[in-house]
Amino acid sequence: MSTSYSPFRDGPWRHLGDRDVWHSLTVSALAVALTGGLLWVWFVLRTLVLAQRAPLAPATAQTLLLFGKRLAGEAIDADYAARIERVRSLLAGRPYALLLLGGRTGAGLSEAAAALARLREQGLPADANVRCEDASTDTLENLRNARDLLGGAAATPVALVSNRYHLPRCLLLARSLGFDAQIVAAEPRLRWTPALLARIALEASYCLWFDIGRRWARLIGHRRMVDRVT
Repeated sequence: MSTSYSPFRDGPWRHLGDRDVWHSLTVSALAVALTGGLLWVWFVLRTLVLAQRAPLAPATAQTLLLFGKRLAGEAIDADYAARIERVRSLLAGRPYALLLLGGRTGAGLSEAAAALARLREQGLPADANVRCEDASTDTLENLRNARDLLGGAAATPVALVSNRYHLPRCLLLARSLGFDAQIVAAEPRLRWTPALLARIALEASYCLWFDIGRRWARLIGHRRMVDRVT
């Protein structure tokens, strides 16, 4: 059995055989076409605004959810390092509960375990309230598993910590799953680069697909599709 990462087994392409995915993609594409692309433009602008305005600390949340990011071997890239550093700085100010999210996409460490190792290198207190969720491979699974682990605490405010471009999707999914969620940005500010704009466009497309697919499923009473996103 191969233990290396495969996009067809571990990544988003693994859903291509799922009829509900094709159903929601088709409806979303039709919605974009019928609005002459304006619906997609609105989602891009909304994603940009949320990404730019994301605060650097939670308003009321006592629990931090740190989203993992795919490792290069067992190495943490710059985006993931920024997420971990934001959590470290928050924990230095007050004793938040921390849930590290992210499973394995290969044979090495899970994303959650890699973040925990980095935090310990940076002086994480031995008595810190930290748990790991390392059974997930995407953002929706991150949040579903987090909801299970938190139990009743999932109904209290939680702070979603990630890169600015990723936060709009995190917030949309978290609220769909019933979280009282706030967002916290890893980076001090949004850096306007071609790569960032490409990420914003991709994230806006994810958000459009999820939101329109969910609304359509509710409209037609498709219970299975609704259950998968709530």
